[in-house]
Amino acid sequence: MLILGIETSCDETAVALVRDGRLLGEKLATQVDTHALFGGVVPEIASREHLRVLPRLYRELMRGIGLDAGDLDGVAVARGPGLLGSLLVGVSFAKGLSLASGAPLIGVNHLWAHLLAPGLEGELEFPALGLLVSGGHTHIYLVESPTEFTLLGRTLDDAAGEAFDKTAKMMNFPYPGGRYIDELAREAEPDTGMFPRPYIENPTLDFSFSGLKTAVAHYVADHPELVFETMADPQAVADLPAGRRAALARVCASFNWSVADTLRIKVERALNQVGKVRSLIVAGGVAANTGVREAMRSVAEGSGLKLTLPGLSLCTDNGAMIAHAGWLLAKAGYRHGLELEAIPRGRIVPLDWERVPERA
Repeated sequence: MLILGIETSCDETAVALVRDGRLLGEKLATQVDTHALFGGVVPEIASREHLRVLPRLYRELMRGIGLDAGDLDGVAVARGPGLLGSLLVGVSFAKGLSLASGAPLIGVNHLWAHLLAPGLEGELEFPALGLLVSGGHTHIYLVESPTEFTLLGRTLDDAAGEAFDKTAKMMNFPYPGGRYIDELAREAEPDTGMFPRPYIENPTLDFSFSGLKTAVAHYVADHPELVFETMADPQAVADLPAGRRAALARVCASFNWSVADTLRIKVERALNQVGKVRSLIVAGGVAANTGVREAMRSVAEGSGLKLTLPGLSLCTDNGAMIAHAGWLLAKAGYRHGLELEAIPRGRIVPLDWERVPERA
């Protein structure tokens, strides 16, 4: 079964083809350089860029593999959550392609696709505890199958990725700044008393990183020598004087530790509450962070679980994860009609599939 995946939920335009669980090819266009001028994603610009490059990426992908629309067994598209304008570009393109080719339309939950993405690299073991850590979401799920997700905890305000982005912006790191925090953090030992581990003094599995962001803001205000005068470029970070680099590295290591240890505490709490699972799946953009990966490795080893981490290329938004999730849904017999709705961030993605007989 051949499935096309389309991803336009934020600032990456991506298409990919998956046949029977194996990635055949993908194309991706990033908007990082465009949005770096503004220090963050501008929704209107993002949607216009998706509209500009998506048709070209689709043509290049299909020509490169020697296929056309008539070969498709399904068209999967990220329907949300995400930026509404951006999602509409992908959903509209997918509907047109489905209508023209006759291939079934499959709306994919972008968040679930992240957690299923490691299945492209190895077999997923269910039931699993899933931790999604991205720019807009920090969620814990009980994942019983590719179509059965139970939300156990979620971010109440700033997600972990937002905390990284805003912390980086306070110090005028290049956009996106999370990678520079991670890079510098590897050069120093954390001061575990510098910043709080937010929202852990409660019995819930929810997250709140706004307090950590505020603590960083106060620290930076008291230490203005840490801040670049204007938004730095990568070379400026590389050329930092040794003393200033060491001070920044200590701050980054301490911040990184606060985020990673907060995630560790909540995941361990979740494991105690849900009972026996076979694996721990960690996914999303922040899953590329060294400190987070080490913390989750420690949790998995301590709990005797298989740790499933995606390769770095599958952590960020990509078309392969949408195609893979679409293939799993299609194989289970799920599809959508042309009334498929794009779901912006803040709304729950509905389970409004149609069910057809399961395919081999």
